[in-house]
Amino acid sequence: MLKQTIGLTAITVRYHAPGVKGRKIFGALVPYGKIWRAGANESTLISFEDDVFFNHERVPAGTYSFFIIPENETSWNVVLNKDTTLWGLEGYNELDDVAYYAVTPKQNSFTETMQFSFSDLGTNKGMLNLAWENMKVSIPIETEVERKALANINAALAKAVADDWYVWAQCAEYMLPYKEQHQKALEWINKSIAIKDTFFNNWIKARLYAQNNEFQIAASLTAKAMQLGNTEPDSYKTYAKEIETAYNNWKKRKL
Repeated sequence: MLKQTIGLTAITVRYHAPGVKGRKIFGALVPYGKIWRAGANESTLISFEDDVFFNHERVPAGTYSFFIIPENETSWNVVLNKDTTLWGLEGYNELDDVAYYAVTPKQNSFTETMQFSFSDLGTNKGMLNLAWENMKVSIPIETEVERKALANINAALAKAVADDWYVWAQCAEYMLPYKEQHQKALEWINKSIAIKDTFFNNWIKARLYAQNNEFQIAASLTAKAMQLGNTEPDSYKTYAKEIETAYNNWKKRKL
């Protein structure tokens, strides 16, 4: 079993791994032009915790049987099938296919035991790889981080107690990379400050204004954060250098 979180979405692959054992694999043991279980014994299964873009096309959350049709040395197809109870190809019905993707295999260093792996991981992207014998195929996967993050944040805020300023601040800080959520993040940080005025939530608010190129407001809020930091020296010291550097930069900028 192989499990990887891409963005905020867990992806799991369950498979049985055959060995080469001196045999010719693709074009022989695994014939060209015929569907292959992408493993041994029970069908390989892939599970997506949330909807994903698998090879650039949306696939709903769920578990699917994973098959490959190696057409030739340069052209393969990946098939996802909704029947997850299959032993290999026994009982396979193409009417249960939910996705069919063309992929391009590449020559690879020799791999004795068939292996799935994840690579090229980013904030919301990654590659699912299958390597065996001297071939490898890589399939891009993309997840919707922002949509799930907003759902998680809204759930957390719905449960927040009345005097919990920190959860509102955390949620606003999480949204900093998502400029399209600027106004929502600003509402949340203002709510946090209304509950309790701290160096931390003023620092987050300053960054939100700087993100919007409102550097004079950002500098003013940073100065306030520095002043409030004197009342929380133990917590403030972790952020002191970053906050003071930002203040010195932003107070010089007029945009």
